[in-house]
Amino acid sequence: MPNIQTPIPEKTIERLSEYRRTLLACHRQGITHVFSHILAGMHGITAVQVRRDLMLIGFSSDTKKGYDVKVLIDFIDDILYSKNTMNVAVIGMGHLGQAITKYFNSKKLNIRITAAFDIDPAKVGTTILDIPCYHIDDFEEVASNNDISIVILSLPSSIAAQYAVPIINAGIKGVLNFTSAPLNFMQGIVVENYDITTILEKVAYFVKANEENTNQ
Repeated sequence: MPNIQTPIPEKTIERLSEYRRTLLACHRQGITHVFSHILAGMHGITAVQVRRDLMLIGFSSDTKKGYDVKVLIDFIDDILYSKNTMNVAVIGMGHLGQAITKYFNSKKLNIRITAAFDIDPAKVGTTILDIPCYHIDDFEEVASNNDISIVILSLPSSIAAQYAVPIINAGIKGVLNFTSAPLNFMQGIVVENYDITTILEKVAYFVKANEENTNQ
């Protein structure tokens, strides 16, 4: 069981999640051990960075054989996940909300989307991807009664801010915001603002820059 004395940096947490997905793929292929430089090469970073990340979480292994894949997966799981499944709700069950729900619930993680919310009469009161869809007006009550810890916002940016108070009132601990309107909450609520437009524009900029450099 990991015994972490100091907070783990955000970037390290992100890389641990990425390592976990790679290790799971290795495990499915029957690979039992992997060296740090192999894992690093799969992620475009250095072996020193991989070893530093694993040292931060207190993981060590037999350097002659490399890291035991299954043991490292279980170790990272103990770092990333609570012992109990975390319930997640999606606000906004349009194309993006449904895609997110389908993706996450197919991964068999210890994080499970268990409720959805919308205002569309055609969706409210139905089951979408095996998830009950409620009216957004019922969010506080449903979230509180169903032990919802995390909310994913996939609704129009213009109305995202109006759900900040219901999220606070429902005792939500984390928010993943897929709108282009950055949201900030009181201390104790973890927020990750994920603006797809900004990220796509960043990629487009570097593609353009690479093309311009190539043509010079």
